[in-house]
Amino acid sequence: MNYRTDPRVDDYIDGLTDWQQRICREVRDLVHEADPEIEETIKRTNRPYFVLQGNVCALLAAKDHVNVFLYDGAIVPDPDGLITAGHDNKTARTVAYRPDEQINGPALVAMLRQIIANNRAGGWRKLKKDSAH
Repeated sequence: MNYRTDPRVDDYIDGLTDWQQRICREVRDLVHEADPEIEETIKRTNRPYFVLQGNVCALLAAKDHVNVFLYDGAIVPDPDGLITAGHDNKTARTVAYRPDEQINGPALVAMLRQIIANNRAGGWRKLKKDSAH
């Protein structure tokens, strides 16, 4: 894929173990596949974030897995059961990928596209508030 990258995100990924790099690069490609307008940045000192009219997702490599934080306010459907933690979180849910796990690319892209659509519609906070009325 050809997309604009942030060298600080490259630095983060390059500093990881081989399996973490593989997962982060695959997720990064899928995020950009979801929407070519996605922008990369660094927040919270060194965390890669992907944004488009608000946070879409972020990466955090842990000792035995890589977390992908989806900023969806727990309103995006998860028919494929990707979410591994934060089911009731008010801001973000987590998909954790372990070294030998396959990433369900189509399912992740579908969720990312819904998060982006929600951002373009004013964000999940607005959508939750509007649906409560």
